[in-house]
Amino acid sequence: QVQFVESGGGLVQPGGSLRLSCTASGTIVSRSGMGWYRQAPGKQRELFAHITSSGRTNYVESVQGRFSISRNNARNTLDLQMDSLKPEDTAVYYCHTYPRLTMWTWGQGTQVTVSS
Repeated sequence: QVQFVESGGGLVQPGGSLRLSCTASGTIVSRSGMGWYRQAPGKQRELFAHITSSGRTNYVESVQGRFSISRNNARNTLDLQMDSLKPEDTAVYYCHTYPRLTMWTWGQGTQVTVSS
C-alpha cells in the first residue's frame, strides 16, 4: 500500500503564494505520472495539474499560469507552487498518481484557504 502525505497548506490572503509538497513510499513520486487534485467545499474532487513520467506538465485553465507542478528527485517529493491565489482556490489539496491508480487510497490532504 502506498501512502501519500501532503503538506504545506495554510491560510493565505488573495494574491498570496503557497508551496505544497507530497511524499509517498517508494519511488512512485519520482518515477510515475503524478497529479495534484483538489476538493472544494460542496464540490467533487478534481484533477487540476499533472506531470507525466517524462516530465511533461498539464494544467486546467483555471490555474494555468499561476500554478507550477514539479518533482524534486533529491527529496523524492512532488511539489506545487501556487501564486496569485484566489478565494476560489480554497480546497483540500491531494496528490496521487496520474492516471489515478484506484488500488491506492487518498492521503489526508492539506487544507488551503484563501481569504482576507
